[in-house]
Amino acid sequence: MELIDTHAHLTYDGLADRIDDVLARSIQAGVVGWIAVGTAQDENNKVIDLASRYEALWAAVGFHPHSADNVSRADMDRLAKQLQHEKAVAVGETGLDYYYMHSAAENQKRIFRAHLAIAAVLQKPVVVHTREAFDDTIEILDEFADRIKKVVIHCYGGDAGQTEQILKRGYYVSFTGTITFKRNDTLRQIIKDLVPLDRVMIETDCPFISPEPMRSVRPNEPALLIHTAQCLADLYNLPLTDFANQTTKNSRLFFGLY
Repeated sequence: MELIDTHAHLTYDGLADRIDDVLARSIQAGVVGWIAVGTAQDENNKVIDLASRYEALWAAVGFHPHSADNVSRADMDRLAKQLQHEKAVAVGETGLDYYYMHSAAENQKRIFRAHLAIAAVLQKPVVVHTREAFDDTIEILDEFADRIKKVVIHCYGGDAGQTEQILKRGYYVSFTGTITFKRNDTLRQIIKDLVPLDRVMIETDCPFISPEPMRSVRPNEPALLIHTAQCLADLYNLPLTDFANQTTKNSRLFFGLY
């Protein structure tokens, strides 16, 4: 069995300082590939460095919407150059977050569009963060619909109507440990009713969102992805190995991991 953690913040404290041990535990658990995700310039530099050091680790680089107020044109120019690195496989994470509003909505939308413009030119997949901003997120993605085909909504938790909109556009959804939480019966039912297995990826979003039954473990790390995978395999009524094979196939196709 082989799983890929498609969204891991491996440059964060508690993971970066013991990365060899973190990855060794991950491999032992069957999680043998990782997309390290950047959200700021310093992190983008670090995930590119990590990807250069480990064969089965790749980088996604971008600016989180929280920091949009402070992202400059020069920052985006540097990002475009980083995305030409051979191990940089995606733009992101990027998107909109109206829950915390750490940056003004107009700046978030401006920087989101700037990310998508780069992705369109370089033909890179896009990793999207959206929180309390679904309608604006979809509206902006639709502006690029003829130029960007590969989009994943990470840490997915949308309702049935939102899920239908995402799927009809051909986008992917990626699930974290939140799918294991007792309060998430509605999302689990949406998955069973609406989400085809060939559009599913999984992630830890570590160091955040440790899954059940490991919620007390901090920080979350890639080895714990197995619990999210088992929960989803049960929803699809599949053996864990079959579920892992399909989601790994999805991840390799989406990110171009050959």
